[in-house]
Amino acid sequence: MTPMTAMPPATTNSLTDVPGFRVGHAAVPGPGALSGTTVVLAPPGGAVAGVAVRGGGPGTRETDALDPKNVVERIDAVVLTGGSAFGLDAAGGVMAWLEEQGRGVRVGPEPHQVVPVVPAACVFDLGRGGAWRARPDASVGRAAAEAAGTEVAEGNVGAGTGAVVGGVKGGVGTASVRLASGATVAALAVVNAVGSPVDPHTGVLYGEYGAGPLRIPAADVHAAAQERIARSRERMGLPPLNTTLAVVATDAPLSRPQALKLAETSHDGLARAIRPVHLMHDGDTVFALASGAHGSPGNGPLSPEELNEVLAAGADVVARAIVRGVRAAESIDGREGPGGTFPSYRDLYGS
Repeated sequence: MTPMTAMPPATTNSLTDVPGFRVGHAAVPGPGALSGTTVVLAPPGGAVAGVAVRGGGPGTRETDALDPKNVVERIDAVVLTGGSAFGLDAAGGVMAWLEEQGRGVRVGPEPHQVVPVVPAACVFDLGRGGAWRARPDASVGRAAAEAAGTEVAEGNVGAGTGAVVGGVKGGVGTASVRLASGATVAALAVVNAVGSPVDPHTGVLYGEYGAGPLRIPAADVHAAAQERIARSRERMGLPPLNTTLAVVATDAPLSRPQALKLAETSHDGLARAIRPVHLMHDGDTVFALASGAHGSPGNGPLSPEELNEVLAAGADVVARAIVRGVRAAESIDGREGPGGTFPSYRDLYGS
């Protein structure tokens, strides 16, 4: 099997390299707000989906619908949101928008008689901008759905607006890979973890080990950066409440159990890029979506070798998406107001 790190990224190195998928972001408006919502829209007709939750403090909605033993065959969107459990209200806005498009599970004879199934998961970012009640609601979710397109912004956007990872500013990142079979596997991550993405011994991002030549920061730069990270973590207080979320998408033809397996194995990407991970104060959740557009009815299911390629790629693109989210994030300076101060990796170590 060809190592995934040797595979080139697809066209834009983003989740929307998987044909038909769209991504939209929206931020909570107003002063003191540092939160938002990200929506991943599946192609028309929906996608086979699975989910795996490995953090000890998850906040989710409609994830039971993705269990292969249950009735829902395909879903039309996944919502990733800030605001902790309050922010799950954003999914209602996405449901309303999908209903207007006639998308969802048909429950009556008329085209408009649908119930959209919109799984969602949240990160903890309450109060990071200074206003405790500045969190996503249905209007923010609708705005993210309406904004969905093929260009995927990274960093301090959507659900990554208030993300923090190990005392460093986190954010949204995305990555993709084109497999030898021609199938595409891509990921979008919201990086907001208790653990750190930065090796404290070197300053290198964990997710970059094994991915190519390393750029080791100078010793004095690293020492100064570690001091600032320590102060940032101290200001956040203990225990920190976080969560990293990811959506992995592919056009490979996966069954529902295979989509579940992809969600499970893609968690390995979190473990490569953040240490420690899956703690009691994380709610780490990975969704997997498969459109099946790369397959054809005459080809039948994936062979074990082809499925293994997809599973391995899922973990790889999640790790790369986390690295990109950390590198794209911008510092937040709340020293003049009630919000927090969170330095970015780029400001600590350079580009």
